[in-house]
Amino acid sequence: MTGVVLVEGVSDQLALEALAVRRGRDLDAEDVSVVPMGGATNIATFVTRYGPHGLGVRLAGLCDLAEEGDFKRALERAGFGSELTRAGMERVGFFVCIADLEDELIRCLGTTAVEKVIAAQGDLAAYRTFQNQPAWRGRPDQEQLRRFFGTRGGRKIQSAAMLVDALDLSRVPRPLDGVLEHVLARN
Repeated sequence: MTGVVLVEGVSDQLALEALAVRRGRDLDAEDVSVVPMGGATNIATFVTRYGPHGLGVRLAGLCDLAEEGDFKRALERAGFGSELTRAGMERVGFFVCIADLEDELIRCLGTTAVEKVIAAQGDLAAYRTFQNQPAWRGRPDQEQLRRFFGTRGGRKIQSAAMLVDALDLSRVPRPLDGVLEHVLARN
């Protein structure tokens, strides 16, 4: 393995793998793996395993905004720099989603396209019911959609690749393109 992209969970993995296919890249043939860590708090273990003091593979990663601090600390301890800023993290291949992967995809796709994905999964009636709950009624569409993806276990995993497949390739979220470009740059 020459490259590894560290991601928080399986939905991130599936989204990046789908984007690689859409960009005409074969991760297996290029000896690159997207590795879900089972949560951002595991970053230090994985950076140690795959980074310069471990296997020494080309390393990249993707995290949510809330986990940016965990990633910065792990990268600094592993020797990727000190007092890393977000730009510094990106220079070493680690990108932050604002607020998370689903938020990035929803913003790039727009409400109508996301609802089409939900409908294709047979979940549009459930989404409409969710929208009518008193706590969510009247909130912005983007906020409702983002929360809806987290209301049932497995929905993010089920939706990740479909959301990426619905993207206009000229409007891919910057963190997704950035992380793939970094790990594939020398392959």
